[in-house]
Amino acid sequence: MRTTIHDERRLPHPALRLTVAGATCAGNRYPANFDVLHIGDFAAVADGMGAGRGSAAAGRTAITTFVAAVPARPSAETLRDAVAAVQREVRAAGRALGGELTGCTLTALVPGHGDLAWIVQLGDSRVYRRRGTLLELLTTDHTAAWLGAVNGWYPHDSPQAHAARYQLHRYAGHPDEPEADLIAVTLRPGDTYLVCTDGVAEQVDHHRIDEHLRKPLGDAARGLIDDSLTAGGHDNATAALLRVG
Repeated sequence: MRTTIHDERRLPHPALRLTVAGATCAGNRYPANFDVLHIGDFAAVADGMGAGRGSAAAGRTAITTFVAAVPARPSAETLRDAVAAVQREVRAAGRALGGELTGCTLTALVPGHGDLAWIVQLGDSRVYRRRGTLLELLTTDHTAAWLGAVNGWYPHDSPQAHAARYQLHRYAGHPDEPEADLIAVTLRPGDTYLVCTDGVAEQVDHHRIDEHLRKPLGDAARGLIDDSLTAGGHDNATAALLRVG
């Protein structure tokens, strides 16, 4: 259940004052933490599928490959190339494990040129933005559960919906090597972004997320992880935050 905290620090950026912080915790269900958190020139999270060697290898490989492939001021083209490299390397890791399930989500918020930033979304981790008094979910979950909720296939709290949460249509390591969603956003003073795995999104209420995103980033990161544990700690939980000064 050990929690790892990355306290608030400044990001190097020529045009904006950006700060980041993060936290991650194994929770109470799994024997280890299969989430991977990156707090560097940008914020990124990966969430391994399952609790085996393939899960651990996929998350580590995805973050290591993505960090190495993203240039200082990325474009849509370079980010697509980076995701393609992640797909190749995660699939190679799976082959090295004899075909064991090796996959993970990958979600990142990457500052670009000027006040532009890119969201990279592959799987069901999420990016939220608090701007002014409005907290918005900016990403789409690549799951059958999301499609079911949008199209009214079954009630959101039904057994079918619960099972569909584990049916990912896109992830790193998928045999079809699907592309990630790339979402361009403008960074404005006062914005606070949250990049999190489903261990946060599924266990911490939307309104509680909103409350935490008003706090200093280090306190927000701790609070989100503490809330996931209070809710039962049923999953690994990881939160990366970025604030525009």
